[in-house]
Amino acid sequence: MNQPLSPCILTAPEDRYSTHQVLNQALPASGFNVFTGDQVLRDAINRETPWAASRCQALGAVAGDENVQELARLANRHIPELRTHDRFGNRIDWLEFHPSWHELMGLAWQHEVPNLSWRSQEKNSHFARAVLSYLWNQVEHGTGCPTGMAYAAYAGFEAEPALAIWADKLKGTRYEYSRREVGDKPSVVIGYAMTEKQGGSDLRETQTTARFSHSADYHGATAQWYELTGHKWFCSVPQSDGFFTLAKVNGGVTCFFLPRTLPDGRYNRFFVQRLKDKAGNRSNASSEVEYAGTLAIRVGEEGRGIREILSHSHLTRLDFAIGSAGLMRQALTLALRHTTSRKAFGTSIAGRPMMSNVLADMAVEVEAATLMSLRVAKATDLMQSSEHERLLARVATPAAKYFNCSRAPSIANEALQCHGGNGFIEENPMARVYREAPLNSVWEGTANMMCMDVRRAMIRDPRTVEAVFDELKPLAGQDKRFDALVQHTERLVRAAVEDEFLARPMTEAVARVLQAAELLRYSSQEVADVFLSTRSSGALGAWGAHYGTLGMATSSSVAQKIMRRAMVTD
Repeated sequence: MNQPLSPCILTAPEDRYSTHQVLNQALPASGFNVFTGDQVLRDAINRETPWAASRCQALGAVAGDENVQELARLANRHIPELRTHDRFGNRIDWLEFHPSWHELMGLAWQHEVPNLSWRSQEKNSHFARAVLSYLWNQVEHGTGCPTGMAYAAYAGFEAEPALAIWADKLKGTRYEYSRREVGDKPSVVIGYAMTEKQGGSDLRETQTTARFSHSADYHGATAQWYELTGHKWFCSVPQSDGFFTLAKVNGGVTCFFLPRTLPDGRYNRFFVQRLKDKAGNRSNASSEVEYAGTLAIRVGEEGRGIREILSHSHLTRLDFAIGSAGLMRQALTLALRHTTSRKAFGTSIAGRPMMSNVLADMAVEVEAATLMSLRVAKATDLMQSSEHERLLARVATPAAKYFNCSRAPSIANEALQCHGGNGFIEENPMARVYREAPLNSVWEGTANMMCMDVRRAMIRDPRTVEAVFDELKPLAGQDKRFDALVQHTERLVRAAVEDEFLARPMTEAVARVLQAAELLRYSSQEVADVFLSTRSSGALGAWGAHYGTLGMATSSSVAQKIMRRAMVTD
């Protein structure tokens, strides 16, 4: 009987016919702790929330684990599938996921990524939870959608006594994928279904309608139930246990919460029409859904739905600013790992002066994005006790969301170029990060919407403008480039309040000046100096249109110091 050849006969390095010795490949970006190896994050937690260090360290180990990174690859390789009917013809609207998705979701819930802010009684819990979200966005981005929505949903549950049980279940740390009724579940996953074909971001154009059905006891409180009829063009995470949605009641847009499973155990009339075939975020399901006699609980007053849902948006926008900063950090880590462990032209790639310019430039951008988003998280913690923080958060949140989400694709593009062709191959996590990077800029409000919101806040309450510049006053006189950036921002704010045409450059200036302030407070001298030499208004000509164009004001030795600061250490 013939025996198959052993593979080692053909692949042994000593074989004189061997043509495939692997001599110069980069090390994988795994085997380290993403939190303890990150100086910026370590310093932030030690400064603001030392009580959360052990949680961050535990999740950092998960993010740097090779097996967990393989789960992320599998979840994006084997995307969710919709089963509208069972084999007997019954409508079930069920989604099937690869087991890797459920393992990742279980890890996220176990490590309190969706809910630390609501579980903890410690100081600055939003800040600590932001760091967890930053770390989780270096694990798998599709699962970052349900963790972020669960985080934001708590605000809606607090507003409606009949949904108190959902607020309680939102604090659970044991993920369960089932259609059991909320009272029987250890935790819940929450979705949002707002957007319609004809309206897009303009929620006033909602065409879904609702009519009052009945009042009934719901887990110890009286719920006002309505029947919904309509179609939603984008529904995020359609397998969720419940959804916030909008519908018109007598012409007024009203907020509702829609449980997938009703109190008597029946499945609600929630019809998943199709899944979206997305460019990125492949592991996560997005869909179109139909309501036809669908039962939902009213949240807030009739006709006040947009105002109600906007109470959630501060948290979702914060999470997107944080998430994009985390994605940028992952792209930078991948680029640093590749270029420092792969050789070209006699040295490591990172050792080439031109590449050190690129990597240092990227590192400055990522640290600035990180510190700005964490400043917004700190303001969120202090909103209830400080008027300054509340007003600052009102402007800084959409500004950070706009700026970080818009900068993420440029970092991902440059990080991919650091890999060369290797970065464009799906086996490399860099390809997934590249496809993921643009999404946050259109999710939860496009760039123009965020800039419009910043401008609207300044017009409606000029104290928000005062809050921004009060934030900067303690740093006045420390650096003339910073002072010039503040003056430039002041001029743009005054002009943009009068002219919407200037809303984008004004919002960018606000983001940049907040970044500069945080770098002056908490970063190294080298990082702050390079930032102000290149990103401030007085630095015209010192920075080109692309990363890696740090000018003569930055030396190669300074670039090397910044690279070392950004390296995730083993």
